[in-house]
Amino acid sequence: MSVRNTVKSIQDIMRQDAGVDGDAQRISQLCWMFFLKIMDDQDQELELTHDNYVSPIPERLQWRNWAADPEGITGEALLNFINGELFPALKTVPVSAQLGDRRRVVRDLFEDAYNYMKSGQLIRQVVNRISDVDFNSLTERQHFGEIYEQILNNLQSAGNAGEYYTPRALTSFMVERINPKPGETLFDPACGTGGFLTCAIRHMEKNHVRTPDQREKMQGGLRAVEKKPLPHMLCVTNMLLHGIEDPSFVRHDNTLARPLISWGKDERVDIVLTNPPFGGREEDGIENNFPTFRTKETADLFLALIVRLLKDGGRAAVVLPDGSLFGEGIKMRLKEHLLEECNLHTIVRLPNSVFKPYASIGTNLLFFEKGTPTRDIWYWEHRVPEGQKAYSMTKPIRQEHLQDCVDWWGGKERKGREEGPQAWRVSLEDVKARGYNLDFKNPHTVAHDHDDPEALLEDLVTVETNAARLRDRLKSILAEALSR
Repeated sequence: MSVRNTVKSIQDIMRQDAGVDGDAQRISQLCWMFFLKIMDDQDQELELTHDNYVSPIPERLQWRNWAADPEGITGEALLNFINGELFPALKTVPVSAQLGDRRRVVRDLFEDAYNYMKSGQLIRQVVNRISDVDFNSLTERQHFGEIYEQILNNLQSAGNAGEYYTPRALTSFMVERINPKPGETLFDPACGTGGFLTCAIRHMEKNHVRTPDQREKMQGGLRAVEKKPLPHMLCVTNMLLHGIEDPSFVRHDNTLARPLISWGKDERVDIVLTNPPFGGREEDGIENNFPTFRTKETADLFLALIVRLLKDGGRAAVVLPDGSLFGEGIKMRLKEHLLEECNLHTIVRLPNSVFKPYASIGTNLLFFEKGTPTRDIWYWEHRVPEGQKAYSMTKPIRQEHLQDCVDWWGGKERKGREEGPQAWRVSLEDVKARGYNLDFKNPHTVAHDHDDPEALLEDLVTVETNAARLRDRLKSILAEALSR
């Protein structure tokens, strides 16, 4: 059975279980089960390659000892084992402060995990399907990685909290422009399910990692925080899938819960790649951690934090909503601070439909480097491909749609950029003259002619007349129905 069919059959089995309600619970259930299987496959490989390697999971709880035998424990006995032994033990695995302690990964993940399934027989069926996947086989791991990302895309229900998982085309574009290398510290302060991290790992493996030492440096430079339990759990599993032996650097926490001033020089990073939640409001008291930029708007607080966290010479690529560009008050002060501390060299303006169907909001990619103030900002307006009105779930943004911007970018040095139908440059003086409003529209676009005002009024009258007629019809239908 192909990996895709395996995942589909698992989801079909879970739908029969009375305890699992909806996609989020199904994915959470899938996640801890896959985590244990991936961990066990990795353990078996590490036992062969590392002398004296000891699994972080107690022997009786290892996948091979309770799950691998298809004729093994099932029904009520399996349910009692999972709820009464497996979960209590893994939630309280003792951990040390030592770096690379895989026990921390296990405890962090199981602290937020829960067994929703109520049928031991159905659990056995799911376990047997998962046992068929060999995560030490590179092809199976890659296939599963693709399916796993599809599962993550199906979890886009987080949109109501101002959080949207970033389309792969955008994460790849941002990572390639930033070009992370082994030995650099890379931080995503709101990492979600780990899209930027996996993209950065793939980029470094393809372009820079040639030796075990470089791979170790790459892994050692990763930093991430995620506030919500399910995305955190998914991110940790995602890291294991990408061959990261110790994903304990993915912390389950709220990055904004610390006072801005408490981030010391030793915590500065070379790179920030992130799509922070926006449109959301932080809980009361969080704004006191940011005395200079006292606001509850999540995206603004993250921007202030990113400027603080970058080393001199550090670089960032951040997704921000249009509101961050034109906002006044605190937003204006924040933009002034950004332009003084960093060289905001490029803003890529994206159409509203990039995050559809989960949100229809204008967004931008901001690229900046810490240490020198901004003199000019280049803008690039990304357009939906010809023949397509908007991006959608069936026609999402793809990497080739961004190729024109890549061609214009000018390589690592950003040399040879020219103004054109989609590109323009704005000076710091222009920005200051507009009160630090960065919402510059494309000057090469002809303003849309909104027709003659009298014709518009005629159209409005027609629409209102039709609406009144429909309302009267509805009233008479209701009156007739009620009089029967």
